[in-house]
Formats: sequence, C-alpha cells, structure tokens
Amino acid sequence: MLTSWRRFADRHPRLVESAFLLLLFVVTAAQGVGSGHHRWPGAVAASTAACCALLWRRRHPRPVVLVAAFCTGVAAATSTEVSALLLIPVIVALYELAVRSPERLARVYWLATFALIVPPTLPPGPDDQPWAQTAVLTAFWTVLPVVQGSAVRARRAYLEAVRTRAEHAERTREEEARRRVAEERLRIARELHDVVAHHMALANAQAGTAAHVLRSRPGQAERILAELGTTTSSALRELQATVGLLRASDEAEAPLEPTPGLARLPELAAAFSSAGLDVGIDVDGEQRPLPPGVDLTAFRIVQEALTNVTKHTAAGTARVLLTYSGDRLTLTVSDDGGALPRPPAPGGGFGLIGMRERARTAGGSLRAGHRPGGGFAVTAELPLRT
Repeated sequence: MLTSWRRFADRHPRLVESAFLLLLFVVTAAQGVGSGHHRWPGAVAASTAACCALLWRRRHPRPVVLVAAFCTGVAAATSTEVSALLLIPVIVALYELAVRSPERLARVYWLATFALIVPPTLPPGPDDQPWAQTAVLTAFWTVLPVVQGSAVRARRAYLEAVRTRAEHAERTREEEARRRVAEERLRIARELHDVVAHHMALANAQAGTAAHVLRSRPGQAERILAELGTTTSSALRELQATVGLLRASDEAEAPLEPTPGLARLPELAAAFSSAGLDVGIDVDGEQRPLPPGVDLTAFRIVQEALTNVTKHTAAGTARVLLTYSGDRLTLTVSDDGGALPRPPAPGGGFGLIGMRERARTAGGSLRAGHRPGGGFAVTAELPLRT
C-alpha cells in the first residue's frame, strides 16, 4: 500500500503538492475560525499567506521561513492564541530549511522564527494566552522540525558518502583489473619477444655457421645442423608453453616446461657456442637461490643480451659475470665487439627496452653501453629477495 502511494506521488508530484498545501490551509484556517474571536478573518488571511509561501519552500527556503513566521506571528496576534495547528506552515518551512541547509544556519533561522512569532503575543489582555505558555509551545513545536530536518540531512549525507565510496571502490576495482590485464599482456609479450628473438637469432646464426663450414668441415656442419633442430624444437616448446598461458583456465595443469632460471645458463652457453659465440660464465661471491620471478628475470636478461651480441655484432666471445653481494645480484654480460661490426638487424628491436622493464618489474635496475676498450656491456642489479 505504501509503495503504491509512493509511485502515485512520483507520477503526480504537482497534484500531491497541491493536496498537501490545501490540507494545511484547511487546518490553519479552521484554527483561526475556531478561535471564536471577533478578529478571526485577519488570522485566516495571515494563515493563508503563510500556506501560499510554502509553494517556494524548496527553491527559496530561507525567505519562506521568514515569511511563514511573520504571517504566523500576525495570525497569533490577531487571534490572541498560538497553537500547534497554527504553527504548521512554520514547521513545514523550518523542516525544509533544515534538510537543505547546514545545522548552524537552521538554528539561526529558528531563533528568528521564535522572535517573529512570540513578541506579537506579549501585550496581555483579559482573554489572552499566557506569554510563558506561548513561548514554550512555540519553542517546542518549532525546534522539532529543525532537529528532524538536521537528522534527515545528516542521514542523506551519510548515504551519499557511502554511495560515493562504493562507486569509487567499484571504479578502482575496474581500473585495477584493467591494469592487471595490461601488465599480464605486457609480460606475455616480453616472454614471446624473448623466446622468438633468442631462438630465431640463434637458429639464424647456426644456419649461417653451418653453411660456412659445410664444404670445409662437413662433420662440424652436420653437428651444427643437429643442434639447429634442437634449437627450433626448444623454441616450439617455449612458444607452446607461453601461448598456453593465454588459454589456461584456473584448473590448468602444470606448464609444459619448467620456468627457466640461472641454472640453465650452461645449456644457454652451449647453444650459443654452436652459433660461433664462445660464452664464459663466472660467479663471484656465494651463490644463493633466487626467488622464481627474479631467477626468470636474470635468465631472460642474460638470454636477451647474448642474443643481441649475435644479432648486432661480430663478436666471437662473450662473458657472463654473476656477482652476489649483500642482498643484491649484479649480472654483467659483455662482449669483445669483434673485428668488424655486424650490420644492425632491421626493425630497431625492443631488446634493451624489454630488459629494463624486466629489471624494474623485479625491483632492480639495468644499464647498458659501450665499453671503453671496445665491445658492449649490459649490467643489471636485481634484489635477492622480492
């Protein structure tokens, strides 16, 4: 039943407003007529003016309070009696003001209302209502809408704050989800780049070396071609494992291949040696186990740095130095530059960019540049603990 009335009020707001004000007019006018005093027409006229002022109570609540209080004071002075029914227009106006204005302002207007209603009833007469009774009655019935309106205003502000926080939390969750998706896409893109760039560059170098020694050393060429097949098979396995991440569900099985780490450096060095690059691995300090993410980052940086050596230089040797000190691992990949520089690979590449992003993701840093004595060096500092 209550829901039906609310729907009706929402559909016909003007009709409901008119009925409400008409009811107020009937009640206040009946109070003026029922006073039995010979000046009741003046009380009815003043009450009518107070009710008409309520038409603007939502757009101009402050002036409406003053007008309603003044008209009610005139009606009270005319009828020589103040009652709760006569104060209804003031009560409605004060409630609307308290709902729409700060509590301090509502108290100020309540004092103004009290001053406009009570003093006109001060001159005593034989039939007048006692002044103390008028003051108490007026104070009681006018303070109620101020208190109730302030409570409603505080409640609405609380609900609005809760709604705002909920919207902010929802928006933050969506932004966080988009950020995580972007980070995951970037991570997979880096993995694909490292896998493809490394194995393709290595396969290209192995194929070139095999073609170079095919006539003079066929046995070595046959061994290099066999290693070329191993390289391409390894590339396919890693690509399958990486692309499989895009299709994996929450109940996906274990990866097709263990996550690579520094333990596979000898295998990596052997693969490059078949392509004509002699890779030396040195360890300085006490070797310690690394977190999986840091271990993978270190391996990918070494892999990408050695790949760049084969792609962009004619170096015959490269050195990988792992330095364990305190809580950091410093890895350096350097080459001798070779006798003649190799033409740069087409496309510019994203090798250094990817290595820097990997280092920052793991909480470390990376720098790269030419060595004073020739060649190129890549140095990364990674934390031993995440």
